[in-house]
Amino acid sequence: MINLANLLYPLFVVVSSRSVCQRAEMAISMLSLPKPTILSPLRNPQRTPIFLPKCTSSPSTSLPEQTQHDHSPCISHSRRRLLEVAMGLLAFPLFSVSEANATRIEYYATVGEKLCDMNFAKSGLGFCDVLVGTGTQPPRGELINIHYTARFANGIVFDSSYKRGRPLTMRIGVGKVLPGLDQGIMGGGGVPPMLAGGKRKLMIPPLLAYGPEPAGCFSGDCNIPANATLLYDILYLGLYK
Repeated sequence: MINLANLLYPLFVVVSSRSVCQRAEMAISMLSLPKPTILSPLRNPQRTPIFLPKCTSSPSTSLPEQTQHDHSPCISHSRRRLLEVAMGLLAFPLFSVSEANATRIEYYATVGEKLCDMNFAKSGLGFCDVLVGTGTQPPRGELINIHYTARFANGIVFDSSYKRGRPLTMRIGVGKVLPGLDQGIMGGGGVPPMLAGGKRKLMIPPLLAYGPEPAGCFSGDCNIPANATLLYDILYLGLYK
């Protein structure tokens, strides 16, 4: 005799399993946040911004595909897009100002002062004032600040305080710098002293520069060749404070 309960039991198990799955899906849908529609999603959702955590999820085989993609514990695509736009707006003016400053520094480092007629002292130093300052002259042995651009005789720049973005602090008149700079800034031997705020061009012969030996050498390469005549554009800022 066929037992009716034995025949209906598998059907009851299947129906019960589907009911449990449906209830689970409904519970997850009720607990999950709805997908925002304020902004459009990213064009390439798989590409994650470097400043945001990558969304990872553990898909469940019992849930539909749409539920797996729409309900994620990570930041939504729209919010991520909004953060990308905000970061771009914040970074744009910073990069623009930085590039503008760099361009301006490079300009001052490579463009010389206007030409002037050189006068020559007995030492062979050439000098001329582009702008006579109105401040005090540099005292011997004191620390002073200058801006300068240094060139070879062919006009190629080999050093500049403008390029570094800060003035040079040096002790004047006691042999701490090139003899041509000591004489050209502090004066003496037929050269008038510079005044604070003044601009002067100097043509320094080899004997008042680095002489017969090359300078600025590293691993056999030298920045300044032997017997080089050097041209300096000097802006005397004043005493170091």
